[in-house]
Amino acid sequence: MKQTSEKGLLDAKSIKEELKELAEEKYRIFSASLIPGKENVLGVRLPLLRKLAVRIAKGDWQDYLNQAQDDTMEEVMLQGMVIGTIKTDIEVILKLTEEFIPKIDCWSVCDSFCGSLKIVKDNRERVWKFLQQYFNSDQEYDIRFGVVMLLGYYVLPEYYEKAFTIFDNIKQEGYYVKMAVAWAISTYYTSFPDQTLDYLKRCNLDDFTYNKALQKITESLKVDLKTKEIIRSMKRVSYDTLGIKK
Repeated sequence: MKQTSEKGLLDAKSIKEELKELAEEKYRIFSASLIPGKENVLGVRLPLLRKLAVRIAKGDWQDYLNQAQDDTMEEVMLQGMVIGTIKTDIEVILKLTEEFIPKIDCWSVCDSFCGSLKIVKDNRERVWKFLQQYFNSDQEYDIRFGVVMLLGYYVLPEYYEKAFTIFDNIKQEGYYVKMAVAWAISTYYTSFPDQTLDYLKRCNLDDFTYNKALQKITESLKVDLKTKEIIRSMKRVSYDTLGIKK
């Protein structure tokens, strides 16, 4: 039986041991294959990490976050999920978010963290202001964090034009930034097709991001076949000359 603290919550050392017990070798191989260059993967499924985060968030989460280590992807993920799960003041969560973001070093940690921050729904304007600093960063995962937050929580009538302006102003060349922007545009398209189509006709996106956005729109099950043909016809011919991974 695992050792617990006086407050009844697993301590950081025991949590690390539990993560190892939850790991699956086949899932580790699969997960690692999706994140090139990432070697510290245990192979713990996301639903199990979320359940563990809920347990931690109900106890002494401050103690856990202070003791948690960053030597495996799953424990970094878990920290992010705890931050997104705890019930506390928005300013506390934003401070913890600010401290966590430098730990993001792959799309999986980034996107799982963004998906955990449900508190945004009750604090959209405050979080919107908070996010602006990350769009001006020169760090790939700072910007991806901001963009994934937009597609997760700001696909709304009062935000799409602001989001389009942000996408046009992003100049960071990271692959995972470009893919996030393309993903976000396709998400906006499914909710605001006319407005997003108009944006695509006048945007300042680089060719790779622009064409990836078109591709992702055509991959959506919410877009009819006739519209997909129109979207495909908008492809920029210089796409293959960029030398960027597709």
